[in-house]
Amino acid sequence: VAQGRRASVEVSGASGALVVSSRLDREELCGKSAPCLLRLEVLVERPLRVFHVELEVTDINDNAPIFPAARKNISFSENSLPGSRFPLEGASDADIGANAQVSYTLSPSEHFSLDLEKTEEDGESLFLVLRKSLDRETIAVHRLLLMASDEGRPSLTGTMELVISVLDVNDNAPQFNQSVYKVQLPENTERGTLVIRLSATDLDEGTNSDISYSLKILFPQDGRDAFRIDRDSAEIRLTGDLDFEDVGLYRLQVDATDKGTPPLSGHCKVVLEVLDVNDNAPEVWVTSLSVPVPEDASVGTVVAVLSVSDRDSGANGRVRCWVWPSGPFGLEATFSGSYSLVLREALDRE
Repeated sequence: VAQGRRASVEVSGASGALVVSSRLDREELCGKSAPCLLRLEVLVERPLRVFHVELEVTDINDNAPIFPAARKNISFSENSLPGSRFPLEGASDADIGANAQVSYTLSPSEHFSLDLEKTEEDGESLFLVLRKSLDRETIAVHRLLLMASDEGRPSLTGTMELVISVLDVNDNAPQFNQSVYKVQLPENTERGTLVIRLSATDLDEGTNSDISYSLKILFPQDGRDAFRIDRDSAEIRLTGDLDFEDVGLYRLQVDATDKGTPPLSGHCKVVLEVLDVNDNAPEVWVTSLSVPVPEDASVGTVVAVLSVSDRDSGANGRVRCWVWPSGPFGLEATFSGSYSLVLREALDRE
């Protein structure tokens, strides 16, 4: 006769032997209680006698440690300091005694380790400890395996995957591919023409990688309205007129600033060379004129001194001069850009 619960033991009516009639499950019968005792009464008839029997069910290691979930998602900011701790829920083992004593191991990681604290007030507390600084741009997600092993023979284990997401902080400034970009434009380029399209990259994510662009004209200082940049696309367009003879070279600085807190900036320079176009006619002016000329003037007499110049450069600025109609006068070059109008034949007023 079982007391209060279904009997897992029967008695042989003939021999009086107690026989296990169904599988004994200590955890189902007694949970964590120890010792686990089944109290039975054995009745012997003719004459009627009652024997009280206590059957102790001893534990075997038939339960592995179990974590609350197969996966645990954890977040660490990438600027978390080494030594930062995150509490973990330990595993439970339905067995008792040494079969329920659990130890923990973590898959190899240079960034994380485990710490198990034991106190009288709180029992065991398990922590994930950051050992090395994180860098989201290098490893955004760390996947580790937490294993719990009991002390039974043989030992049984349970596992839980730790998925550690590294939260971004604004620790990377935008960067251009080059520190200096060189561009050439003819001086007759129309307004609105695309000068250059730039692009900066930011290794961060989210608003920390959203970039806006701004433009400064470093040289010349009075060239503020010559160029414009789109804050989002980094397209630089010509908004003024170019004149090689006034400004042959522009130096621009482009700043790329992210929207993180605090915002970080990257910089590059654009060197724009203005190419000459033949848009200036030669200019001639008389610096000295000796008139009238007497008809007995000797051959070689200088009648006028001329200056000739062209504001263009290179071949566009080289000038060829002649006199028309030629008559008794001719040109002689004295030095670069200067000519003398001289008498080449005798004059006869009549």
